[in-house]
Amino acid sequence: MLPKHTRLFIKPGCPWCDEVIEWLDSRKYNYERLNVIGCASARAEMRELTGQSKAPSIELDGHVLADFGADELEVWLTQLGYTV
Repeated sequence: MLPKHTRLFIKPGCPWCDEVIEWLDSRKYNYERLNVIGCASARAEMRELTGQSKAPSIELDGHVLADFGADELEVWLTQLGYTV
């Protein structure tokens, strides 16, 4: 099962963000990419959702994971029952 709604909050140039983007793209995940450096409203929303300013952060069908790498994302998605 793939998520219906995914938003990825990133900081350009962040190696963890780049790793997660590559991971999601290689598995054909559809997601909205939000640049928290270039967009104040995206940055504020990420802080509201996660309680922090670290990226990457992801919101997936109402579930939130903050400050993670691709390995942690894979474990988290598996725990939620999504296709990895």
